Amino acid sequence: MRKRRYITVLLLSLILIGPILCSAQNTNDTLRVGVYEAPPFVIKDAAGFSGVSIDLWEHIAKEIGIPFKYEIYSDEVGIVRSLDYDELDLAINPMAVNPMRLERFQISQPFYISSIGVVTTISSQGKFSIFVNNFFSRDFLNVVLLLVIVLLTFGTILWFVERKKNKYQFRPGIMGLFDGLWWAAVTMTTVGYGDKAPKTHLGKTIAIVWMFSAIIIISSFTATIASTLTVNTLEANIDGLDDLQTIDRLGVVGASDAEFFTLQQEISPYRTYRTASQALRALSRKEIEVLIHDKTALEYLILTNQLEEKVKSLPLTFSKQYRSFIMPKSQPYFDEINKQLIARIQSLEWSGMLRKYNLHDE
Repeated sequence: MRKRRYITVLLLSLILIGPILCSAQNTNDTLRVGVYEAPPFVIKDAAGFSGVSIDLWEHIAKEIGIPFKYEIYSDEVGIVRSLDYDELDLAINPMAVNPMRLERFQISQPFYISSIGVVTTISSQGKFSIFVNNFFSRDFLNVVLLLVIVLLTFGTILWFVERKKNKYQFRPGIMGLFDGLWWAAVTMTTVGYGDKAPKTHLGKTIAIVWMFSAIIIISSFTATIASTLTVNTLEANIDGLDDLQTIDRLGVVGASDAEFFTLQQEISPYRTYRTASQALRALSRKEIEVLIHDKTALEYLILTNQLEEKVKSLPLTFSKQYRSFIMPKSQPYFDEINKQLIARIQSLEWSGMLRKYNLHDE
């Protein structure tokens, strides 16, 4: 009798606490997703969250059919610490992959490739002053001098070949050298007045070689001159790591891959900022000379904040970064999340999502 009573009590207890246990299980199944503001991957406004990482994750969560909630952090350091202590189930900010993180966490397939970029201010001089300075700059004059030497070389060769059998068009002496230079210049620029043309077979062969060579040369010189003029409009001229190490007022964003990069290279930043937006505003006010940060983020912020006339992103980059989701080793949904992530980035819709935020595949 007593045994039957115990069984009855046990059954009643299970019936009463069953919903509570189910509720607890559902709560535990809600993934805690760590995010911090980092446009264009995580953007926070009055309407909530958006961005590449947000759109990607919410698509994956919908496909898997799992509930989640966002846990907001101020930077990457806080998220990594919470992942270490299993206080988070997933971090969707595009974090860089390195050997240390591979040992500690589960790393998803990279969904974006970026690198550390360099941004500097544009000179505040007037347009006429910039033009004059560019025109008489050493780099520009060196390019022009090299171009004249190339023209003179081919012109002299043709004059030497043509001077005897075509002496009316390629005169003897100094004037003949000028005739050769003139012919090389008009041929290179495809003007071709027709007042001077080779008559010998060897001269015509040289002319053909020069015509095809000139196409390549003029393209290269145009690009070089354009690059030289662009660089001369910038406050800081940086061609490599050695130049970066000489910058007195270098800015970085705290707890970022760029700050870690400066530590690796033994570079001491002049000032550290809390966010990339704050750092860019400081750069536009010329509180710093150069800012280094994630290139994708910088170019997005320059565009959205309309800073193109004040600052410029340089083509120089450092430390290519493969951006991934990060999860604790104990996360059971890793394989399913990774599977859905790969399917998404290989879909036709992925490029459209990137274009939505003015991004493109590397």
